[in-house]
Amino acid sequence: RRSSALPPELLTAPPAPGQWSALDCLQHLIDTERVFHFRLGCVLEGKDFPAFNPDTQGKAPDRSRTPADISEEFAGLRAESLKALAGVGAAQLARSARHQELGVVTLHEMVHEWAAHDLNHTVQAERAMMQPFIRGCGPWQRYFADHRIPLS
Repeated sequence: RRSSALPPELLTAPPAPGQWSALDCLQHLIDTERVFHFRLGCVLEGKDFPAFNPDTQGKAPDRSRTPADISEEFAGLRAESLKALAGVGAAQLARSARHQELGVVTLHEMVHEWAAHDLNHTVQAERAMMQPFIRGCGPWQRYFADHRIPLS
C-alpha cells in the first residue's frame, strides 16, 4: 500500500467558502460512478431513470478514511463500470431511455457526458489544490489569473 504524497489538508481545503475541495470532488465522482452504473443498466434495458441531485443525494466525504482509501474505492467502482461498458457493442450505443429532466438520451450521449463530467471535476479538484500555491507565489500570481479563485 502506498502512502499519499499529498498532505490531507491540501485535499480537504475548499478553494473558497462554499466550494468543493479536491476530496469533495472525489466523493462526488464516487457518487456519480454508482449513478452511471445504474443508468447504464437502465438505458440498456430501455427503462426511464431519475435525475441525480448531488446536493441532496450525494454523500459527504468520510473524514475518518484516508484519501488513499477513498481513491481506491473510486478505482474499484470505475473498474466495474469499465468492465460493464466493455460488454457494450456499437449498436447498443444507440439505445435510449428517458432521463427525468433531460428527456430521451442515448447511451452514446451518456458515455460522452460521463467523460466530460469526470474531466470537469478533475479540473475543479486541481484548481482547489492550486489555490494555496497561487496565493503564496507573490508577484507570479498574475500568471495564474485564469485559475485563481477569489476567497469571497
